[in-house]
Formats: sequence, C-alpha cells, structure tokens
Amino acid sequence: MRVVLQLTSFCKVDIDGRTTADIDKGFLLLLGVKNGDTENDAIKLANKISGLRIFNDENDKMNLSLADVGGKVVVVSNFTLYADCSHGRRPSFIGAARPEVSEPLYEFFCEKLREKGVEVQTGEFGADMKVSLLNDGPVTLVIDSEDLK
Repeated sequence: MRVVLQLTSFCKVDIDGRTTADIDKGFLLLLGVKNGDTENDAIKLANKISGLRIFNDENDKMNLSLADVGGKVVVVSNFTLYADCSHGRRPSFIGAARPEVSEPLYEFFCEKLREKGVEVQTGEFGADMKVSLLNDGPVTLVIDSEDLK
C-alpha cells in the first residue's frame, strides 16, 4: 500500500455537489492499494501515520502528532498511485489492485486509524471526487508499506 500524505490547514472532498469530508488541521491521505497488499500492510501504515510527529511545536520543530494538535484525517482512495508511466504516453494501472480487493483494504485501513483514536473522514471509493486543500508547509510525504519495518 502507498500513501501520499499532505499536511493540511484545511481539506474538503466534494462529490456531485455534496461534501463528504471537511476538516481543518490534519492530513490528507491519498491511499493506493496494489496487487498483493494485505491487511498487514494496512496495519503497518495506520500505525506509522497515527504516530507521525510532523506538526510544528512551539520551537518550530516537527515534533507533534495528530493527537497532540487535535488533528483529523481525510482518506481518499487513489489507484493512480500505482500508475506505470515507463512506456509510451498513457499510464498503465495494471499494478493497482482491482476494486473488489482494494475497497475492503481501504475500509480496513480507515478502521485501523480510528482504532488508534484518529478522527477519519473519507471520500467515496471509486467516485469522481473534487479534493480541495491548503497544503501546510508544504509538507508532503510518500509512505509505502513495503518500506516499513
């Protein structure tokens, strides 16, 4: 599993004119699931993200976590994180897991974050979403479950 994490001052997700997520300080998580990913990958990512200390403290050092600042999370499914652009001009998405595999893992990941005490809002799996955010910092991290110990 792969996450693109953006530290946000605000984030909002709209689908067909209705808002499904709306937070102030927190993270936008774009979540991609690849073929072969398991619940263990989701657990590793949720553990890492829930404890990340990337908010600034009183000394302007990245030292505070979501819990420390009362932050929230928006999770948006994003199969394009596994695009293969190595050949031609049109990306291949063959590495991304099919919806029948990726949707349950997406839901499981969200639940694992909630179990860690994180308030989670979501987009809608497979929908055409309009995501608005103010990236704070800017801080953007790419975290892959394969790289986590």
